[in-house]
Amino acid sequence: MIRVLIADDHPVVRKGVKQILKETRDIVVADEAFDGQEALSKAFKNDYDVVLLDISLPGRSGLEILKQLKVVKPKLPILILSVHPEEQYAVRTIKAGASGYLTKESAPDELITAIRIVARGRKYIRPSLAEKMAFELEANREKPLHKGLSDREFEVMLMLASGKSVTGIAEELALSVKTISTYRARILEKFNFTNNSEITRYAIEHKLVS
Repeated sequence: MIRVLIADDHPVVRKGVKQILKETRDIVVADEAFDGQEALSKAFKNDYDVVLLDISLPGRSGLEILKQLKVVKPKLPILILSVHPEEQYAVRTIKAGASGYLTKESAPDELITAIRIVARGRKYIRPSLAEKMAFELEANREKPLHKGLSDREFEVMLMLASGKSVTGIAEELALSVKTISTYRARILEKFNFTNNSEITRYAIEHKLVS
């Protein structure tokens, strides 16, 4: 029996998934989580065969939860079920360790198939996603990540890499703290990073700061 943990903040979605999986003989919803922290807590304490994880969760994002889960339980298959279209998050989540990516518009049969595949330790990659991943890998060979930043984002990245705080950068650039926080969030998203230390490490490795 495949034991599934559903992590989604919408009760209607959780109920719908449970109803779909109820029709199967080999999959059971073992637990539910309302947000990322609850998902982490339950995944740490209990054994599941698959985690069905939403990207948009209250508090910490599903992407952050995904990365932490893969650190603590690297072999636990995590299938992303998101309202966001494939082109926005699919490649990023697969790179972060997800075993597959489905949108909430996917057919019930596809969800069941995907769960069975990832539970066996395999990846569930749609042909369209495989093509996107191949394109991105090729693009990454051609230019480093920081080349994809805007001029202002690059400036903020260098300041963050130098150890300056969001408040300090805001004062220096005469912008609001909220604006700098937005730039920082964009940089983290584009680089698939979660904190300033990763920005600093990247900048040093690429000889952008000393």
